[in-house]
Amino acid sequence: MPTPFCVRCLRAFALCLILLLPVAARATEPQTITVFAAASLTDAFGKVAERYRQQSPDVVRFSFAASSTLARQIEAGAPAAIFVSANEEWMDYLAAKSLIVPATRISPLGNTLVMIAPSDSKLGAVAIAPGFDIAALVGDGRWATGDPANVPVGIYAKKAFESLGVWAVAEPLLARTDSVRGALALVERGEAPIGVVYGTDAGVSQGVKVLGVFPPDSYPPIGYPFAIVAGKDSDAVRAFFAFLTSGTAADVYRSFGFTWKGPTG
Repeated sequence: MPTPFCVRCLRAFALCLILLLPVAARATEPQTITVFAAASLTDAFGKVAERYRQQSPDVVRFSFAASSTLARQIEAGAPAAIFVSANEEWMDYLAAKSLIVPATRISPLGNTLVMIAPSDSKLGAVAIAPGFDIAALVGDGRWATGDPANVPVGIYAKKAFESLGVWAVAEPLLARTDSVRGALALVERGEAPIGVVYGTDAGVSQGVKVLGVFPPDSYPPIGYPFAIVAGKDSDAVRAFFAFLTSGTAADVYRSFGFTWKGPTG
């Protein structure tokens, strides 16, 4: 027969197990991971998340917008766990404020800059070269891209037009939008006769056609830096971040037209 001391030990052990059960249950509950990402990643990230759901119970939620908008929201305390920008500058902005985990920063994706028109436009192929006639292409309308003051695609577009010597003509004809998808939508609806977007955005739209590709040396290389947001680092966030930035997801990015510059394994 157990001694009174052993009985007390068994009761104490049983009590500990009961108290620990809720903790163990909580540890296995699916986690919610919020990702703030550049609008141009909408379709690719949706597909990557589908694949991740096949191996993890965690819930991934996305907020897509211009990198500038998202960076400022994170600065204001928005609950993002991962930030993905369409240029290095807006990641630098958060890094300077110690709002990302520096060791996690990686830039595995690249893109191209293209000129588009509505799919039923009568405009043909455009040779995008120094001094090309942007005014003739626009006619009585305006060309669309993200606001060059803060939206990455607009910043790249301005650099390209400056490099080609036509920014002075192009700037007064610009319809500024709050994201690359905003510019894409204006052209899709025929509200702008031409637009400048990323090659990947043109690739997912049935409503536009590509008139020309900007020379790669006319604008800075397009890069997409990824980083975990400071204070949001956890095992669940790390696991999804690793999936996003690994060769496992590379074929998804390539299928949407992105250039993969990350690890191959």
